[in-house]
Amino acid sequence: MGIMAMLGLAAAAEVAEGTKAPAFEAQDQNGALVRLSDFQGKAAVVLYFYPKDDTPGCTAEACSLRDGFAAIQAAGAVILGVSADTSQSHRAFAEKYHLPFSILADPDHRIIEAYGVKKIPVLGYASRVTFLIDRQGMVRKVITEVVPKDHTQQVLALLKGIS
Repeated sequence: MGIMAMLGLAAAAEVAEGTKAPAFEAQDQNGALVRLSDFQGKAAVVLYFYPKDDTPGCTAEACSLRDGFAAIQAAGAVILGVSADTSQSHRAFAEKYHLPFSILADPDHRIIEAYGVKKIPVLGYASRVTFLIDRQGMVRKVITEVVPKDHTQQVLALLKGIS
């Protein structure tokens, strides 16, 4: 059990499995504008929300996804990270850990709120939750009990049949 769950702060999300994923657009760490619609009909999306760049749990999660990047791509999916950090913070984080996927800046919390991702009390950071979205834009799985260092395995186990 993670520390957040022990404290009664387990991640939760209002966007449920079987519902249409909210549309979004945001700038990634390279300044590119990324839209959910960019992937419709082309790839499933692993949309993962995390609290803050360059913190221990967030780094473990990002590096797990980095290490599993080829397997996730082979399963027909792309990875998009989201936190309230800026594009500049994301750029430094991605460069430091050689992250091969887009990390979206959401400093105004529009995407975080659209997906109903709880914020960590006092700090206001997004909690850790992942949405698996199929090629038609439907949320197929929501992972609220994220294990940062093993997140790729969690994702791959659920991606079968989604893309």
